[in-house]
Amino acid sequence: MPRAVKGLLIQCDPSIKAMILRYDEERHDYIVEDLDDDNHLVIKESQLENLKARLDRDLDEKMLLLDLSDSE
Repeated sequence: MPRAVKGLLIQCDPSIKAMILRYDEERHDYIVEDLDDDNHLVIKESQLENLKARLDRDLDEKMLLLDLSDSE
């Protein structure tokens, strides 16, 4: 029997979408549907805060690495 999953439509730039797609490949925790090639996804409503936290953490790490490489 099919089960319904609450989802949220999000719009993001292609680089963020690529990150989310990569996260979802691991355990299929985030994405309900990939709507197009550009920037629209339906994600699981229950995973929104987890996804935001993971993106924030990873983006902060990338910015820190960029700052360190610029200072050298």
